[in-house]
Amino acid sequence: MSEAQASDGPDAEAAQDQEGVAAPQDAEPSVAQDLPALARVIEALLFLSSDPVSRTDLAEAAAVDEEQIAQALALLGEQLAPGERGLQLREIGGGYLLASSPEAEEAARRLFSRPRVATLTPAQTETLAIVAYLQPISRPEIGRIRGVSADSATATLLERGLIEEAGRSQFGAALYRTTTMFLKLFGLRSIKDLPDIARWDPSPEEQSDLRDRLLRAGEARAGGGPSGD
Repeated sequence: MSEAQASDGPDAEAAQDQEGVAAPQDAEPSVAQDLPALARVIEALLFLSSDPVSRTDLAEAAAVDEEQIAQALALLGEQLAPGERGLQLREIGGGYLLASSPEAEEAARRLFSRPRVATLTPAQTETLAIVAYLQPISRPEIGRIRGVSADSATATLLERGLIEEAGRSQFGAALYRTTTMFLKLFGLRSIKDLPDIARWDPSPEEQSDLRDRLLRAGEARAGGGPSGD
């Protein structure tokens, strides 16, 4: 038998069969391989939303599970870490949003000349602080704490979307709580991030002012109830 004939034997056929077999296809891409693409999708979704978006909503929109969303958010957070880009990933009110870097604030103001949020009056600020720390709380309770009527201040805070109704008290009065807009405005992830009120160290001037206001509140009550704010 010639060498040429020997090459056509069973061993040669087996070798040819091996060469003809395609290499096995890789399994579906792992989560780690998909993370950069998923992070880009999340970035786009957050860019399109003006309100914080929860992990659940992101998972539903991207058609993936929440564990994948958590990993992609972590990657996006690294990419948008403070000092790295003009945008930052912020967690606020149980959701996520894209916020501009503080470094760009003045430049953005000059470019767009957009009006700033109207300053709250002292009465509105006091009312908002009371709601934030004691929520849910009713308007009569706010009035008793302030020593003056809270009707006008509460109505303004409702109109601006900083507080909202949260049920009724046992006496039928509307209860109020802060909103996601409040968290967004003050850069808080949740109400738990509010400063500890026990750490407040008032100055002598603040103590004197507080004392005078409490005295006036007592006189107003003695004279027939709280006055208007």
